[in-house]
Amino acid sequence: MNTKPAHKNERRQDRLIHEHVHDPYKIKRKLPEPTFCPVCGAVFQNGRWEWATHPRGAHQETCQACQRIKDHYPAGVMTLSGEFVQEHKAEILNLARHHETLEKELHPLNRIMKIVGRKDRIVLSTTDIHLPRRIGEALRRAYKGELEIRYEEETYFIRVNWRR
Repeated sequence: MNTKPAHKNERRQDRLIHEHVHDPYKIKRKLPEPTFCPVCGAVFQNGRWEWATHPRGAHQETCQACQRIKDHYPAGVMTLSGEFVQEHKAEILNLARHHETLEKELHPLNRIMKIVGRKDRIVLSTTDIHLPRRIGEALRRAYKGELEIRYEEETYFIRVNWRR
């Protein structure tokens, strides 16, 4: 198959075009190092946020996770539903908190923002798109059930539904 243009000045028309993913909380500039978040205490150094003691003279800036929490603007929403959820609510929430702790150790920006218990379901909101998926997969491994994962196109948002 010949993929070269027929003429020198012709452009290929079959190139893959990458869509722009819009994350309003993505940092648009490089933060000075070290920078620490006065809300949670995370430190931006070596090009990433991590848990460390902030050095003297460090710049201060609120991290993206704390800003999302302040703005009530989650990157992920997880809905847990079904009779099993109501009967085993404490176990399920312990599993979710455990996975948040594991994730947060390496990635300080990955947190559960809020847990809202309703009569027929539990809704968790998170500061990132990875944590709901990981919690959903852990629930499916531990308790089976139905897991549905939907990434919203062109946005930094995930919706995860688990029911049993």
